[in-house]
Amino acid sequence: VQLQASGGGLVQAGGSQRLSCAVSGRTFSKDFMGWFRQAPGKEREFVAAIRWSGGLTYYADSVKGRFTISRDNAKNTVYLQMNSLKPEDTAVYYCAADIRAPQTYKMGYDTSLREAPTYDYWGQGTLVTVSS
Repeated sequence: VQLQASGGGLVQAGGSQRLSCAVSGRTFSKDFMGWFRQAPGKEREFVAAIRWSGGLTYYADSVKGRFTISRDNAKNTVYLQMNSLKPEDTAVYYCAADIRAPQTYKMGYDTSLREAPTYDYWGQGTLVTVSS
């Protein structure tokens, strides 16, 4: 499985940006895709996750209501629409694939989705810079 993230750039505070993550290789409907970000000097943190099948979504509290994760199964692509961007959203954004997700979704699995080690494959990252 290979992931190619794109769409980063410089945007003003309050603006919008859409990131894309093109997925090649075999994934399954049970699998999850996630977005993480890492700001300079900080640890990588969870942003959002989505299941290929059914579209279950999860968000970090810091982005809830501003960011939307979506997927296009036909294009094997996952998106992160970011609105009302703030300078603190500045980071390198990574997409990741969790291919070991259970066939039947289990309550509480979203806790695992917020942890980087849950994911098996990672894209190269794309930088988003939000100017004030």
